[in-house]
Amino acid sequence: MTASPDLGTPRAASPELLRSVFRQHAAGVAVITAQGTGPVGFTATSLTSVAADPPLLSFGIGTGASSWPAVSEAGHIGVHILGEHQRELAATFARSGADRFGPATSWRTGPEGVPLLDGVLAWLVCEVVARVPAGDHRIVLARPVVGDPAGPGRPLLYHQGRFNALRD
Repeated sequence: MTASPDLGTPRAASPELLRSVFRQHAAGVAVITAQGTGPVGFTATSLTSVAADPPLLSFGIGTGASSWPAVSEAGHIGVHILGEHQRELAATFARSGADRFGPATSWRTGPEGVPLLDGVLAWLVCEVVARVPAGDHRIVLARPVVGDPAGPGRPLLYHQGRFNALRD
């Protein structure tokens, strides 16, 4: 098998190859929250709509993540779609050891005790219906129970390791 000049040189599958390929994939930015012994949350670019009927979504979380213990036990989680004006919020929830719910983060306790972030484009409170093992991660399947799609602004994207604004 020879490589096509248009495709470049094939590389063997590896974690680095997967990361390199997905750096080319622009993804929406979400923050997932849960209530454990206190509020927890993390930035996710793996959020996916799974089904419309019944409504289901999914996201991935590493089992070594600081939020995993709370997410592994939570009956409900919060899903927040971030706007381009929320780059710093996305970075805070992505940074290990950050004070994610400190004074710089505006939030409140929402339905089912889920921490809800203020000023997002849209949010959902979801009931967790499954946690599926997937390598060093879990795929969490959740059913929305309440939410609001009407926040102001345009979506924040993640591409090439950076938070970016949507361009027309």
